Amino acid sequence: MLFNSFEFIFLFLPLTALGFYVLRATSSNGNLPLMFLVLASLFFYAWWDVRYLAVIVVSILVNYSIGRHIIRLRKTGTFEVKGYLALGVIFNLAALGYFKYTTFVLYNLEAATNWNVPLIQVVLPLAISFFTFQQIAYLVDARRGECDDYDFVHYCLFVTFFPQLIAGPIVHHAEMMPQFMRPKRQEFWSDIYVGVSFFTLGLIKKVLIADDIAQWSTPVFAAADGGMAINSIEAWGAAAAYSLQLYFDFSGYADMAIGGARIFGIQLPLNFNSPYKARSIIDFWRRWHMTLSRFLRDYLYIPLGGNRGGSFARYRNLMITMLLGGLWHGAGWTFIIWGGLHGLYLVVNHLFRGLRFALNISRWITQPMAWFITTLCVVVAWVFFRAETIGGALAIIQSMFSADQTPYATRIWEQSADSGLKRIVIFYAIAALLPNTQQLLRYSLGAREVAARWWTWKPNWVYGLITSVIFVATVLNMSDISEFLYFQF
Repeated sequence: MLFNSFEFIFLFLPLTALGFYVLRATSSNGNLPLMFLVLASLFFYAWWDVRYLAVIVVSILVNYSIGRHIIRLRKTGTFEVKGYLALGVIFNLAALGYFKYTTFVLYNLEAATNWNVPLIQVVLPLAISFFTFQQIAYLVDARRGECDDYDFVHYCLFVTFFPQLIAGPIVHHAEMMPQFMRPKRQEFWSDIYVGVSFFTLGLIKKVLIADDIAQWSTPVFAAADGGMAINSIEAWGAAAAYSLQLYFDFSGYADMAIGGARIFGIQLPLNFNSPYKARSIIDFWRRWHMTLSRFLRDYLYIPLGGNRGGSFARYRNLMITMLLGGLWHGAGWTFIIWGGLHGLYLVVNHLFRGLRFALNISRWITQPMAWFITTLCVVVAWVFFRAETIGGALAIIQSMFSADQTPYATRIWEQSADSGLKRIVIFYAIAALLPNTQQLLRYSLGAREVAARWWTWKPNWVYGLITSVIFVATVLNMSDISEFLYFQF
């Protein structure tokens, strides 16, 4: 069930909210409304394919049981804790590896050995990458003594909560569990206002921007993967268009997830903070998919040693982290190359920072150029992220950096290149210059509230009317319902 579908917007979400608030108002059992949300979330997950409901249910039962054993054994100081943690991590990685990487491994094994390896086509269950990471973090923190013996209903909701289940944000138990255990919130109308506003702005990003700009990237990448010659205008246009499509699609989903959760009085962490305003790759990863960056830092980069042990250790750990981060996104060499490029970018970024400080170069001198170089590097890397084949990616990269006058390979660029380029400029200006969703709504979690400006949303009937009009206008444009790009990861 897609957030940008009529059945979700007009049936599932309002009926689930109604049931939740009725139970919260009439039941003396504080867990009953949460149990209702768990069942609704499992129904939401099963809507895609009920056969894979067993995958997430078994994952919850195994991880919760292992986590409880770790927490109890840790209090006794026994060495069995390490064994249980290893068992839990192996279970999670084995499940993720089977569903996500079996075909990739067998294909490469056949190519490397010339053996006739029978390929197994395994369907990837939705959200397995996300709920696997969340539960690995829970087990590691249980080993560290940083989490409690949680109530089973609370744990189930932490894993399955439908707004963030399919494509994030990757939530952490420490920021979710306390919200499930607190008394009834009294900010009902504030939650509804912020939730509906967030959801509406996310819907705009998805329907009016991401789906619109997709027409300028998809045909070009398909042509390149098919071996067709691409000229430089198409190559640059497609790469820039995909950069915008992915950002507005994924950040739109994250906004809709935050909005949907807030309708139930639950605050999800921010996942984007205007990444195309970044003036360095380091800054980009502090703004892009922030919850993934947090996980990779806390549960991979730092355990590898972080920046302890000198510059070489730092750069090695950065490369390992980004390569594995790329592999997490997809079972393909294009994703690994994308991760490797960003690892290389981060290494160069750290080296340049050291040089800038050594030469005492003012950052104000380098800022405009830094933004341009950062944006250029990110766009180039996205080509590998989007392309189905390495050959297709290299064909586009080659065309981008050559004065190729090959005739247009796709009719859409041949017929209306000016329209596509205008859209790209307008949408980049929106991403790089205008306030983001949390700034508009003064929404912040775990940080100081965003300062009010003349353009910020206000909880009154005027802004409510504006939001309603924008919502209706966006829904009327939902003729073609498309999946979110991150569903495939």
